[in-house]
Amino acid sequence: MHTDSVKRLWKTLLLVIGMTALNAAVATDAPETFQVVDGVTIYLGVMPAQIVQGHAREHEESKMHGGVSAGRYRNHLVVALFDNATGRRIEDAQVTAAVSELGMRLERKTLEPMRIADTTTYGNYFSMPSTGIYRIQLRLRRPGQARAIEATFTHGQVGR
Repeated sequence: MHTDSVKRLWKTLLLVIGMTALNAAVATDAPETFQVVDGVTIYLGVMPAQIVQGHAREHEESKMHGGVSAGRYRNHLVVALFDNATGRRIEDAQVTAAVSELGMRLERKTLEPMRIADTTTYGNYFSMPSTGIYRIQLRLRRPGQARAIEATFTHGQVGR
């Protein structure tokens, strides 16, 4: 039963990321969801935390990142990293994100590794209460690399 739930969550995640990427290709003012920086391919997904809140309390996804807070307007920020030259998934990075609505307070968190369906992505919950434009700044550090990789995305929140 648990395996089926994990597979369903992973399929939902991939569907949301795919739909976001498709929207970016179609709409000129769509949020950014993909960048290549210093040889690292970065995919970004932002989805409502309600996707996780539907699970039972004992379910693994309900406990991710300390659980979803009771506050409204929570979003699950998910990042997938790949070596651009080889296409191999990067599973050993330390990732932080700073999220802020343009001109407003910054919320900074570590994106925790999430192992689902034999793949690793990184994620955490962020508050995005407004329908405005958000700046998402990522900082990636891999073992043995002298400097961190930084990437900035924009994300527009739609109606609440």
